[in-house]
Amino acid sequence: MLHLRLMSLLVAASVVFGCGENSGKKAEDKTTIREAKKVEASAARKNILFFGTSLTAGYGLEPEEAYPSLIQNRIDSLKMPYKVINGGLSGETSAGGKGRIDWLLKQPVDIFVLELGANDGLRGISVAETTKNLQFIIDQVKAKYPKAKLVIAGMQLPPSMGQSYATAFKNMFPGLAAKNNMALIPFLLDKVGGVAKLNQADGIHPTAEGDKILAENVWSVLKDLL
Repeated sequence: MLHLRLMSLLVAASVVFGCGENSGKKAEDKTTIREAKKVEASAARKNILFFGTSLTAGYGLEPEEAYPSLIQNRIDSLKMPYKVINGGLSGETSAGGKGRIDWLLKQPVDIFVLELGANDGLRGISVAETTKNLQFIIDQVKAKYPKAKLVIAGMQLPPSMGQSYATAFKNMFPGLAAKNNMALIPFLLDKVGGVAKLNQADGIHPTAEGDKILAENVWSVLKDLL
């Protein structure tokens, strides 16, 4: 009788152990599947590179307040498979961008948004030179990622820079867009430039509220490319 009872206990224990082992294996399998899906989703995500000046970097703002971050929020809310990369640098000129672009192109780029030229204009650099530099950057992107979609952000200068110079500068952006089959954001600072309450004390860089408008200006063009 004791022998039979002992055998029963051993059988019961083996069943419980087997169930526990199977449960553990199923849990491990589910974890592995989840991790695999995460890796797959990450690999499927496409990169949007914003390459620009302090306007893109979000000078004077928290990182999450800069317009590229607001674009990422919009993309995430729509569950679209894109990752925004903020390649903005305060004080960047088109010449500086030439020296920096190759480093940023080491990561895959599916959509390239070019926001450069503002600092050139404020320094009075010739439009011909700025155009040449921007074309060089565009050519680098095309060579490395020929399938990437291209966007250029237009900029305007205050009349104090001289009417003829300001006009040539403004026309540079649609000219480059047409030449390179780029989507054009007509004026990045539309509804913000010159509006005191939407700019910081320097009168140049937008406030957090101003950057919300910049994000809308960009999104109105970018959304059709996603």
